[in-house]
Amino acid sequence: MPRREGTMSRYNVAETEKKWQSVWEERRCFEVEPDQSRPKYYVLEMFPYPSGRIHMGHVRNYTIGDVIARYKRAQGFNVLHPMGWDAFGLPAENAALERGVHPGKWTYENIAAMRGQLKTMGLAIDWSREIATCRPEYYRHEQKMFLDFLKAGLAYRKESWVNWDPVDNTVLANEQVVDGRGWRTGALVEKRKLSQWFLKITEFADELLEALKGLERWPDKVRIMQENWIGKSQGLRFFFRLEGGPLGAAAEDLEVFTTRPDTLYGASFVAISPNHPLAAKVAEQNPALAEFIAECNRMGTSEAALEQAEKRGFDTGIRAEHPFVPGWMLPVHVANFVLMEYGTGAIFGCPAHDQRDLDFARKYDLPVKPVVVPAGEDPAVFQVGDEAYTGPGTIQNSSFLDGMSVEEAKSAAIAKIEEMGRGQGTTMFRLRDWGVSRQRYWGCPIPVIHCPACGVVPVPEDQLPVTLPEDVTFDQPGNPLARHPSWKHVECPGCGADAERETDTFDTFIESSWYFLRFADPRNEGTAFEPGKAGYWLPVDQYIGGIEHAVLHLLYARFWTRALAHCGYGTQPEPFAGLFTQGMVTHATYQDAAGKWLFPTDVETRDGQAVRVDDGAPVTVGPVIKMSKSKKNVVDPQNIIETYGADAARLFMMSDSPAERDLEWTTAGIDGAWRYINRLWRLVTEPGFDLAAAGAARPDSFGEAATAIRRAAHKAAAGVGEDIEGFRFNSAVAKVRTFTNALGDAFTGVAKSGAGPDEAWAAREALEILAQLVQPVMPHLAQELWAQLGHDDLLVDRPWPKADQSLVVDESVTVAVQVNGKLRATIQLPRDAANDAAQAAALAEEGVQKAMEGKTVRKVVVVPNRIVNVVVG
Repeated sequence: MPRREGTMSRYNVAETEKKWQSVWEERRCFEVEPDQSRPKYYVLEMFPYPSGRIHMGHVRNYTIGDVIARYKRAQGFNVLHPMGWDAFGLPAENAALERGVHPGKWTYENIAAMRGQLKTMGLAIDWSREIATCRPEYYRHEQKMFLDFLKAGLAYRKESWVNWDPVDNTVLANEQVVDGRGWRTGALVEKRKLSQWFLKITEFADELLEALKGLERWPDKVRIMQENWIGKSQGLRFFFRLEGGPLGAAAEDLEVFTTRPDTLYGASFVAISPNHPLAAKVAEQNPALAEFIAECNRMGTSEAALEQAEKRGFDTGIRAEHPFVPGWMLPVHVANFVLMEYGTGAIFGCPAHDQRDLDFARKYDLPVKPVVVPAGEDPAVFQVGDEAYTGPGTIQNSSFLDGMSVEEAKSAAIAKIEEMGRGQGTTMFRLRDWGVSRQRYWGCPIPVIHCPACGVVPVPEDQLPVTLPEDVTFDQPGNPLARHPSWKHVECPGCGADAERETDTFDTFIESSWYFLRFADPRNEGTAFEPGKAGYWLPVDQYIGGIEHAVLHLLYARFWTRALAHCGYGTQPEPFAGLFTQGMVTHATYQDAAGKWLFPTDVETRDGQAVRVDDGAPVTVGPVIKMSKSKKNVVDPQNIIETYGADAARLFMMSDSPAERDLEWTTAGIDGAWRYINRLWRLVTEPGFDLAAAGAARPDSFGEAATAIRRAAHKAAAGVGEDIEGFRFNSAVAKVRTFTNALGDAFTGVAKSGAGPDEAWAAREALEILAQLVQPVMPHLAQELWAQLGHDDLLVDRPWPKADQSLVVDESVTVAVQVNGKLRATIQLPRDAANDAAQAAALAEEGVQKAMEGKTVRKVVVVPNRIVNVVVG
């Protein structure tokens, strides 16, 4: 972008920002240690993946955190504001394949580039605490934690069905399967059964759920999302007696879990997961069922995928006897919408009162029998059409349950099943244990050894860290660790026999589940963190990041701190006391005539028409959406910073919309921020009259003009601080702009009439307060203004300006005057005027006199500083 014209030569943004960044770094302004004499404040933004370049989302996220960090520092807090890199993951391996470079080299080069870019933003970060999760000195502690979990029974290995991406050749979480395809590669996902490592997050399900109530500084929507993800259900586990089909006399009872035992009399089928052991048995004798199961395993298993997929089933020929009605036999289907991971992997279908069951029943012409009738409906004629009825009502067509409410019927049905010895009431969680195995190279090695004689053997602690071999190749698909000629071959620590290392690496969510703890003590070699230091800094007082991490990352981190406490690490259960989820940065999209996406820099407006810069060809302007490399609607922060400066970018990010909402990036917006910066510069350097000297004595009295200047300054000091505390950053910026306007108008008047000592002193005070107020958002400009005002110290070491409350409160107020409840006038009164003075002023108003004409005043009610109501009759 071209350099802006105008006053850029006077305010040299590039030189100024580099100068103060160097000073902050040389003086180690933001390096901190525990200090029991001061209150601590730990502010943390979710750390970035080192992709190579920062994007506008980073700029917004880290600006929010920096504003809070600088403000809290000015409030006297000992502020920890660190930075690190979430550095393991598949993108590095993909880069190795595409570019022929080692993942480590690619990652460390990206870290260096992004560190440099972030430093140009002027962030108040303690860079001495910088960490990268791919460094052995970081992940050796992670390996030790895992071994402690293994010893405590919180880690285990089992065979399980997984989503397999055949291109990336690794396991995917359900959330990474989109419309049956891998989220990164787009390849059709397959289901495979593999031996996987799991962490027992379900051990803490109840505690994780209950503790959400105490997270009062978390957004409600995030707490609800976690509550739904944990998914506590009260229900019934019971058994169907099976008969018939290919199993014949070998048929066993089938265990089912349901949250709706009240609808048992509405059952029309039983369904089992394609991966249920019963399905596998039947498939051994039925090739058609085996193929159906294979088709199901090629489909995504996320709940979203199951909801969207057509409901399909395969009749096994087996029949299940209804537990309450001997001889009532229900068909048993293998169904593609039943998950083996939830409940028992088997359900009964009540189509009238569950939408998935209804869709299935309609497809296979199964009975749909309503047993819950809503209030006001006639049970004799009530029917269900294309939409299941899931609301409250009265139980009908259900024998001994008839006439009960839904909740009463649930209890009665459970009691009956328990009495019959066919099952029991139970609590179930939707939450599954966390599968942490990934079949890739660029991740933390799982520190176990597989011995033919001893089985799974932990790597001895004195042999940690288990590091990744450097000499790997990516010339063929799959995990390089599994085919490395020597790395995996070791002696068993137990018996000395030939054994093999685990070649899976950890899910990268593990690294982000404890990094905030490492920041408390990042150079400790002996242990992950010293408990006293972690106890001082934790929990994180303010965590900042995208809503997309509401469930997995935040839930895993909450589990990890609890698991560490269980293993004696002394950690607090909740890692993040406060959470703020910022909105996305968006931009319009552009396409040429051929439908090719264009960068914003490829487009300009001529005569109201968007055209290509190079040839003037028309351009189609598309919707404003999240900035995306694939749609090219991205703006490079580095270009913005080099053209306008970091302060302008920071100001626009904070001023255009509430931080929790999406922000549309526009050229007009950044231009406006740049103009405002120059206006501030001129206001301080060219006030139009001489200011009082720095440190000059306060005058004994102030005239009207000086008092107005001081009132504007102290109101701004109070209001801006309150807005930052409440995360109303755009409102804080608006108050600073209002303050700036007031000073500009006042200075014009003072310059015309000549500045007296009181006005010169008030103007200096106001400009010093202005510099302090803009410091959290525009730190470089603020420091330069501070220097221009004659100060040698650093503004970051100054306390937040304390507002004089006598100046914050207006001296006069506007009071409404009503006659018999109707507004007839407004009057200006001194604040807290006596009631008799307010009454006299109100009755003297012309509009009030007219309304009272010919009538008697019966009562006058005065609400101080607000209303005078005259009652006449």
